[in-house]
Amino acid sequence: MSKFIYSDEEQKFNNILTHQTKELDLINRPDMSIAEERIEESEKLLRELGYTLSDLPILDTETKKQTIVVPKWEDLVIKAECEVGSMNELDALFTNEEFQSLKDDFNNIHKLDKIDISICAGAGILAAIVDILLIGIPEKTPNGLKGGPLSNYVRDWFNKRFPEEEMEKLANSKVSKVPFDAQDNRHTKVNVNGLSAYYHRLLSLGHDPFLGLVIGVCDILNGKMTTIDKTGKIVSQFMDNYTDRKESDIFAAIAKQIIHFKSDITTSMGLPAPLMGLFNLLQFGKIGDENQTIAEIVQGMYYEGYDFIHFSSMAISTMIIEVIIRIGYALKKINEGHSIKNSIPFSLDREKHPKLHTMLFIGHSIAASANAGKIYFTKNPMIINYAQWITFAKYSYSQLKWVLIEKSELRASYVSDKIYKETQEVYEKVNLTFNNFSNDRLVIFD
Repeated sequence: MSKFIYSDEEQKFNNILTHQTKELDLINRPDMSIAEERIEESEKLLRELGYTLSDLPILDTETKKQTIVVPKWEDLVIKAECEVGSMNELDALFTNEEFQSLKDDFNNIHKLDKIDISICAGAGILAAIVDILLIGIPEKTPNGLKGGPLSNYVRDWFNKRFPEEEMEKLANSKVSKVPFDAQDNRHTKVNVNGLSAYYHRLLSLGHDPFLGLVIGVCDILNGKMTTIDKTGKIVSQFMDNYTDRKESDIFAAIAKQIIHFKSDITTSMGLPAPLMGLFNLLQFGKIGDENQTIAEIVQGMYYEGYDFIHFSSMAISTMIIEVIIRIGYALKKINEGHSIKNSIPFSLDREKHPKLHTMLFIGHSIAASANAGKIYFTKNPMIINYAQWITFAKYSYSQLKWVLIEKSELRASYVSDKIYKETQEVYEKVNLTFNNFSNDRLVIFD
């Protein structure tokens, strides 16, 4: 069964083309080599007799105009369907070698060359070096959390951008008070295991930098607190002492949510990394000497300083891969003669930028592999580059989808488009040939 769906007119056209192709194959074309030999012998004999071809008289004979009868389209369709059936496919007119040639052309478009591989490998290795040497592991010191040089730079930037004194004033103001900010179980109606000043931002989904924009805003509108406690239990509850912190207008709720994020971002137990609170649901695993669950490992990481700011510093190595590969890809395209507009790689559309997605996948694979090796040898979960693994998972899914599903579909579309364009060229040549052939003939349309 064909992978293409033809319209009724296209199917009729396919049937006629198939029929005409078979008719042409049946024509017994004479071997003209013998006739050519006889002509050469005759010309040689004439020259031996002293004649030249220019001396031969040109006979002007009047010929009667030939008549060409063009049959009706409907008659051609009926005849074709009687001879070859009504379900012929256009691709059946091409040989396997022709199809393979088109497929090879497609594969070459998406195949990485040495320069492409060098760009993505260099980006991945550089990102891994930055992750290993400059990010470091956050440690609690008398001067606050400290890590590698780059991590310290990012944390200092946040501290300068959001000064402690200003954030304390903001946290104590009414505009930042939210109903999901309980720091213990004194006012809760349902006990939240582990709720404390150390963990309340990890357990409360309203404090998640990503989920908070949805769940946190909903909690502000409803005057509730939604949590996933240390044992993985999901609780959504009202607390009488916090009901005055709700908002009835969604825009006011969004504004309050953002202001609360701002007031918490540089606290000693800051905002968790995006989606970090969901790991409380993973109550399984026996990791390390203490046989801890995944949830317990993540809770310990947060306690030791694996917060949103540390996540942001780790994301720099991921950004390095994106920037280097995209710039390298664009410069290479421009050098190959493409316009600047068509070379700017903002889109991951494989038809516009066939190699870009694969290059990014390779770059992030190298960085993720280096991080995995670092984790294996140190046995320290604080080394996990969460941002890198999220990005790697995203590109891995897209690459797997490309290899298993999209590549064959896009290749079929490429081959189909090529066949269509070449067929259009044939039609133009046929029309031109017919016009030249019918100049001195009488054409009658049946």
